[in-house]
Amino acid sequence: MEQRLKKAFEYLHEKIGSFRPEILIIPGSGWECFIECIENPLTVEYADLPDFPQATFHKGCFTFGEVSGVRIVTAGRLHYYEGIPVEETVMPLRVIRMLGVRKVLLTNASGGINPVFTPGSFMVVQDHISWGVPSPLRGRNLDFLGPRFPDMSQVYSLRLQEAIYRAAEKCGIELNSGIYIQTEGPQFETPAEISLMSDLGADAVGMSTVPEAVAACHCGMETAAVSCISNAAAGISETPLSVEDITAAAQKAAPLMKALLQECIVEFSQLQEQ
Repeated sequence: MEQRLKKAFEYLHEKIGSFRPEILIIPGSGWECFIECIENPLTVEYADLPDFPQATFHKGCFTFGEVSGVRIVTAGRLHYYEGIPVEETVMPLRVIRMLGVRKVLLTNASGGINPVFTPGSFMVVQDHISWGVPSPLRGRNLDFLGPRFPDMSQVYSLRLQEAIYRAAEKCGIELNSGIYIQTEGPQFETPAEISLMSDLGADAVGMSTVPEAVAACHCGMETAAVSCISNAAAGISETPLSVEDITAAAQKAAPLMKALLQECIVEFSQLQEQ
């Protein structure tokens, strides 16, 4: 893995030249519309990187550029349910960390477990629960990235959460906050599972984000995450769940997603490095 990451890093380093992004955005379902906001974009396909995993659901590429004068990069998401080993799903994040990026904003579309959350609303992730998803840190530790046993008591940066709230206020967006739980997927959860997740304290459920958050914490990145509540979870929803309906709901929220991410980037860029 170390050699694969270094080969990918060398390829990216040559492609982007002296450009150095400050913030990494990983767009989830619906959030990929944000890429339209990037000025002077440079796209590097995962397929062109040596020995790099390939996406089958989201766009498999990095996009480098500027938003509101801030240098950023987006990375297409890789899912465990695609059959990709969990340690490979975090390769895009790790390679960008090797370029020197220290802040990451993860986004996703999720099912609302908390009955207060309505489709189209947004939730700032305070903490997470992993539901049967292996750790991306399994195997030999990559010492050049982080320690063998990283602390997970504060995965999601409090000051980045505060910055997201300031950004949302500028956009006139009301935010909820809560606990996100990730399942393996790709099947949606059963009503019985959702009931148990609610008992565990989860507010929203999805099939991504946690491995990336764990890997980001491991390699010293300051991390935040936002969910778009695209549907009510099984047993709460009165209709069967479908990925088409979830995608449609996320796309409907696209203007708010774009506005929120643009303001988040501005707010994040004004924070001093820790």
